[in-house]
Amino acid sequence: MYCINCGVKLEDTEKKCPLCGTVPFHPEIVREEGERLYPENKYPRREVSPKLAHIIISTMYLIGLIIPLLCDLQINSRVTWSGYVVGALILSYVVMILPYWFKRPNPVIFVPCGFAAAGLYLWYINYAVNGDWFLSFAFPVVGAAGVVVTAVVTLVKYVRRGKLYIFGGASLLLGVLMPVLELLVNITFARPRFVFWSLYPLTALVLLGAMLIFLAICRPARESMERKFFI
Repeated sequence: MYCINCGVKLEDTEKKCPLCGTVPFHPEIVREEGERLYPENKYPRREVSPKLAHIIISTMYLIGLIIPLLCDLQINSRVTWSGYVVGALILSYVVMILPYWFKRPNPVIFVPCGFAAAGLYLWYINYAVNGDWFLSFAFPVVGAAGVVVTAVVTLVKYVRRGKLYIFGGASLLLGVLMPVLELLVNITFARPRFVFWSLYPLTALVLLGAMLIFLAICRPARESMERKFFI
């Protein structure tokens, strides 16, 4: 320690400064507890209960469902345009709000539920407009996307290693599905049945998937990328 008066370095056993005689420390003096600069809990923060927040949001969704439905029935005496609004609100609620009613929402369960809700909404639109594109286009597309995304989420959640293999494989699979998507569009909407625009996303996704799998196999390349991008 040092003297508070002249700055001379003092030994721990010294009771006063040998140069100026200043006593640097009084062990017999008891330090009084002063007033805190920031009093504790003077302005406590009130936390909103998660259940209360969910109830409020659910009530707002319910009001949003009822108002357009009543307006539609009042004007047209039947459900016309309000079905689209109601369906969109239900879909957004299932995807964004419903999982948070649970303390630990499992994405392996709620991801396919979201795709199922999207499929039902598309089925309603197809029914409302008297279309014939649901079974030949919307159902296989939503079903394939739901299977791929659910598989990726499941593997990421329960498999601790091999994330690059998982995302690389998913990218390759999505690339392969691009020509199938274009063929379904052409068949459903009576277009020429040949592959054209899907070759571009197919190439990009295959290259991305191949790069991720290469990085997973080649450790030096993976470490070089980690250093370059600060991962």
